[in-house]
Amino acid sequence: MAEKDPIKPYGDKQFQFDRRYLEMARIWGQNSYCKRRQVGALIVKGRMIISDGYNGTPEGFENVCEDESFHTKPYVLHAEANAITKVAKSNNSSENATLYVTCSPCMECAKLIIQSGIKRVVFSEKYPNEDGIRLLERAGIEVVHIEL
Repeated sequence: MAEKDPIKPYGDKQFQFDRRYLEMARIWGQNSYCKRRQVGALIVKGRMIISDGYNGTPEGFENVCEDESFHTKPYVLHAEANAITKVAKSNNSSENATLYVTCSPCMECAKLIIQSGIKRVVFSEKYPNEDGIRLLERAGIEVVHIEL
C-alpha cells in the first residue's frame, strides 16, 4: 500500500478538501472587526485543523481596525500572523502544514510562513501586491490559487 503524502493527505480528493477548507477560512474571517477587508486563515496538518486566525487587533486592544480616515491601524495583525502565533502558543507544530487563507499573503506574512515550516499555501483572493507569493515560491512553498 502506497504511503500517503503528509502535505496532501486527501489524494485525488485534495482539490475538493482545499475548497472546503478555504470556505471555512472565509467563514472564520467573518469574526474580524475590520471593515475594509475580513480575512480568515486555517492551518491544517494531515487531516486536522491545528490553528485558525482572522485579521484584527492584538489581544487586549480595542476591536477597531481602522482609524477615522478609514486607514488600517499599523498594529492590526493579519489572519496568517494570528494563526501562526496561535499555533506557536500551542503544543502543535506547523511543520509540513498547509495554510488556507482567503487573501494571498503579504511580504511580512510570507516571511512568517516560511519560518513556521508551512509547506503549502492555498488562497482564494489575490492581493494587488504579489511580492509575498513570489517569496513563498522562491522558498519552495507550493502556492495554490483557488477562486471561490
